[in-house]
Amino acid sequence: MGVDLGDLVKREEITLDRLAGKTVAIDAYNALYQFLSIIRQRDGTLLMDRRGRVTSHLSGLFYRTAKLLEAGIKPVYIFDGKPPEMKRRTIEKRIEVREEAAKMWKDALEKGDVEGVRVYAQASTRLTKEMIAEAKQLLETMGIPYLDAPSEGEAEAAYLARKGLVDACASQDYDSLLFGSPILIRNLTISGKRKLPRKDIFVDVVPEMINLEAMLKELGLDMKKLIWIGILTGTDFNKGIRGIGPKKALKLVKETNSLEEIVKKVNHEFEIDVLEVEKFFLEPPVVDSTFEFKKPDKSKMMDFLCREHDFSTERVEGTVNALLEALNEKGTQSKLDQWFG
Repeated sequence: MGVDLGDLVKREEITLDRLAGKTVAIDAYNALYQFLSIIRQRDGTLLMDRRGRVTSHLSGLFYRTAKLLEAGIKPVYIFDGKPPEMKRRTIEKRIEVREEAAKMWKDALEKGDVEGVRVYAQASTRLTKEMIAEAKQLLETMGIPYLDAPSEGEAEAAYLARKGLVDACASQDYDSLLFGSPILIRNLTISGKRKLPRKDIFVDVVPEMINLEAMLKELGLDMKKLIWIGILTGTDFNKGIRGIGPKKALKLVKETNSLEEIVKKVNHEFEIDVLEVEKFFLEPPVVDSTFEFKKPDKSKMMDFLCREHDFSTERVEGTVNALLEALNEKGTQSKLDQWFG
């Protein structure tokens, strides 16, 4: 879900090579949900091993992370911690939407509605504790560091970027900008073409970079006013105001000097104290952290993916070998003995 800033944000298309040598904090939950939504069989069912355990998230995480490493990018995955109480309503709503989508998916299967099967299957995606634990285990075999945030993963990633502990944040959602991430990378964990819902149209998906300082300057905003736009249009913590989109919100915040003034002006009763929402974006729970990249363990990767979860031995081994070869050939900055200490 997240904040809707699409109409205001100026994006620059980039290649993965542009990020070579950079450490990027990736919103882990965001990426895993993408993998679960996209990596499915034709009937919408997820990939599974012989024991019936879902493996779509592991497939996406392994092959995409390998791709990033081959490009010379150092990914750090940030997992969500305890959500704030004001997010409870959003979480409950998401559960309702997924349950309803699961019912619609079954109906579409019975009716032979191929497009409906795909759409509803994606909407019914659930990320379980077991999947999260498996994702962390896979990252450990690949030598990739991860961090459990005290609260919102995007808030933690943005903090690390502001402190210079990572070079950028990666997420599909624009919330990272409201948390103050200097650089946001979108489409980092997905690539190729994406089919538009209910249309026989495919669009190219390429990485995009958003520079927060440049965006604020172009829009004539400061951080607080950017947050106000999010509050007016809706965040994970509060419902937006019907009829107010990003452009109208931009006009409103540029005409006012405080959030209290905006609330009076729109004459809208929010279901939550929006001053608390503003405060959370400005001062979320975060922690300092440094990250150690370790050498990928081929044996452990093969055991975990192929022997434990029935991945193709030939394909996994080919990817691992290509990864190790690429890391050894990246030059002085990325050689295994220097990159991994």
